[in-house]
Amino acid sequence: MTSRELHAVQFRPEAGQRILAALSAALDGSGPAILPLDPDLPPATLARVLTAFRPSAIETMTGTRPLADAAPGTTPAAVADEVAVVIATSGSTGVPKGVELSAAALTASAAASLRRLSAGPGERWLCCLPAFHISGIGVLVRSLLTGTDPVIAASVTPDVLAASGCQHVSLVPTQLRRLLDAGAGPGAVLTVLLGGAAAADTLLAEARTAGWRVVTTYGMSETSGGCVYDGAPLDGVSVRTDGDGRVQISGPVLFSGYRLAPELTAGALCRGWFRTSDLGTVSADGRLSVRGRADDVINTGGEKVVPGEVEAVLGTCAGVGDVVVVGTPDVEWGEAVTAFVVAADPADPPRLDDLRSRVRGVLPAPAAPRKLVVVSEIPLLASGKPDRGTLRQMGQGPALASVNGRTATRREHLAASCVTT
Repeated sequence: MTSRELHAVQFRPEAGQRILAALSAALDGSGPAILPLDPDLPPATLARVLTAFRPSAIETMTGTRPLADAAPGTTPAAVADEVAVVIATSGSTGVPKGVELSAAALTASAAASLRRLSAGPGERWLCCLPAFHISGIGVLVRSLLTGTDPVIAASVTPDVLAASGCQHVSLVPTQLRRLLDAGAGPGAVLTVLLGGAAAADTLLAEARTAGWRVVTTYGMSETSGGCVYDGAPLDGVSVRTDGDGRVQISGPVLFSGYRLAPELTAGALCRGWFRTSDLGTVSADGRLSVRGRADDVINTGGEKVVPGEVEAVLGTCAGVGDVVVVGTPDVEWGEAVTAFVVAADPADPPRLDDLRSRVRGVLPAPAAPRKLVVVSEIPLLASGKPDRGTLRQMGQGPALASVNGRTATRREHLAASCVTT
């Protein structure tokens, strides 16, 4: 049946108990389903989301407001009774999508995660990822299942981590990198779930040498978050690849469908399998290796290059602190493989020739970057993933780019090194 109300919710981290209470009521059926949204959404963006997903009310820091007149000609639409949470995600196209997740899927994911980690009763979680993304929601669901109160923080620093007293935390690679750079040790933390973006082998090695237990995760909103840990699917989850090399996933963690988009749902779900946008391989023993996103593939001179594979090689190069690879427009090649690098030592950035040589020793020649742009930092989305769209803009010229939530000129974010070959 489709009769359950959907409420948009916008709460800041300091009101963490309110989002936790709303989530708990959504999961046990005593309250409406929830659509968690960024409390800092610009009014125009918020209006578009509300129009697209048609919740019946919005709950904010100041109270609850009905949305019967949210947009001309738009009336609220209920969700299926089993749907507990709708995650708003733009996906790769920028078109808003609402990922509908049932209570059963969310709790199956959380229970399988806790089993895999051997997380015991009374062990607390630090939630320092946005609660309007599946990563933050996942932390809260695990806390509800274990009957413990999570510590909810807007960000993570060594002091926040130490003061939390938590045993488990979910991070994105940038957060772990900053903790390591600040000299933070694990303290009371028993496990770091690391996801949201591919983590460089050098980062993992450094963290483990420093005493951190890091478990890498792979998943997305459509799979209730991470469903593959260190390459191994969680209990009940199956992975395979199709003829195009696309990763497919099945199991109790899958989403129910896309909000008010049956055609989009039919194109993504087929006979219990979800076709992701990622390319990968599955070994004989069932372990998944993700190569990168299919829609990030660079077509350079008629050859296909997977950015994630180039990033993995460049991440091992001397002088590279962080790196993201994108395709930028090029008159001769169509797209040029462009490496945006944060130098380990800003006074001694890596050279393009050295990076090209390293890549050509491991991957086919077209994968070698033709452009090197040294940046002071990698711009991130709210989810913690690299903002590839902004990097593509930065690679095209002096257009304005939004970096880490503020508008700045390209000059502010590029060091004095922009090399092409």
